[in-house]
This record gives sequence, structure tokens and C-alpha cells, in this order.
Amino acid sequence: MTQLLAGKVAAITGGVTGIGRAIALEYLKQGASVCVNHLGDEASERQFESMVAENKSESPLIAVAGDISKKETALRLVQQTVDRFGKLNIFVSNAGVCQFAEFLDLEQDLFEFTVKTNLHGAFYATQAAARQMASQGHGGSIIGISSISALVGGGLQTHYTPTKAGVLSLMQSLACALGKYRIRCNALLPGTIKTQLNEKDLEDDTKRTYMEGRIPLGRTGMPDDLAGPAVFLASDMSRYVNGAQLLVDGGLFVNLQ
Repeated sequence: MTQLLAGKVAAITGGVTGIGRAIALEYLKQGASVCVNHLGDEASERQFESMVAENKSESPLIAVAGDISKKETALRLVQQTVDRFGKLNIFVSNAGVCQFAEFLDLEQDLFEFTVKTNLHGAFYATQAAARQMASQGHGGSIIGISSISALVGGGLQTHYTPTKAGVLSLMQSLACALGKYRIRCNALLPGTIKTQLNEKDLEDDTKRTYMEGRIPLGRTGMPDDLAGPAVFLASDMSRYVNGAQLLVDGGLFVNLQ
């Protein structure tokens, strides 16, 4: 079977859990060498070790630990990827946090933590990846994991939705700025995806039934549902796709209109 990413090198932030993990494992199956970023705490180290065990492909997987909201981590992620694999072809800005909070009670610490992780992290890491791709002269693919929340409101997500709108806007602007380097920049917008961020809510039968009732396909998404679209945007199959926003939500967005 043809591997769509054979010979490619990818770096993924937030790559040991949820959507990032699913994308990383699929990239490995498709022949890419992959570097994932994680926080470096004990839980993240264990999650990475389990990924290594789960990787049944012959493609290599490495990790770079550190807080992606800090510029030095972004620079180190790209540098260590290139040091190990010699190049960088694909970058996925995935790391993100989402804690529900009432707007009138929202504390400064939570707001700043969310913005730094979701938006500052996306900017610094994407900039570092783009500089590397531009220097190589062979183009590349950058994928920002935004959210359906970039397009709709969320009463308990007033600190979160602006960051995801920012990721979408960043990808659109970078499509213009980096096209001359043949670097394509696109956004994936997940709907309700079962991850560690919302698993407690989805364990509640009432909440889960409500969420599923709004989705035309009748189920919440799984991280693996993002893997295929992420492979498409990273591969040459999407060679003329630039500045796009791809909803992966089971039809939720159109059902809200």
C-alpha cells in the first residue's frame, strides 16, 4: 500500500494525547518521521512511552519536552527535529487547553494561560517551523488545529473561542505570507471530539445525549476522525489547497445555522 507521507518529516505540538496523538500515529503509518512535543511531566513521559509501544510502523518517533507557549521551546522543537531527521516538511500546531468558566467569574490567570498556550504557542512554533521550511526551499505544509468554536460562540468559553479564531486567522494570513515559499497553511476545525479535555462531560448521559442530538451523524467525534484530514492536508494530494478551513464535525456547524 502506498504511504502518502513517505520520506516526509513532521513535528506536532501537543502530540502525545488526543488529536495530536492520533495524527502522529497516522503520520507514522503513512511513512513520515515524527517529532512530538509534550510538557515533559511524568504523565506526558508515560504517554509518549505508550506511543512508542503503539507505533507498529518502521517510521521513527522522537519527542521534545517543554512548554510550547514559550518561544525557546518552539525553537528547540524545530531544531531538534532537524538535527535528528535533517529537514522539516510538515508542522501541526495542535497544543491547546480548554477549561470551562463563567465570563463574569473568569480569572486573569486562566485567561492568560489559555491565550499563551493556544495562541502564543501556535504563533511561535509556526514561525519557527516556517523559517526552517523557507530556508530549505522545497515548500511544506503547516496545519493549525483550530475549532468549530472559531465560528460559533460558547458561553463558558469566552477565553477559549478567541484563541481558536486566532489560529484560524493566523493560518489564513500565513497562506498569503508564505505562499511565495510554496508553504501551504490550512486549518482543521474539529467539532465535539472526545478527548481528555471533555471526557468527564461526555460521561454524563444527559450532556452526551444533548451533544449527539445536535450532530447529524449522530455521534461525537474521536481523535482518529482528524487523522485522515490531517494526512490529506500534509500530503501532495492537497498540493493546491492553501488558506482553507476544513470542518471535521459530523455536520454540527451546518445544523446550528
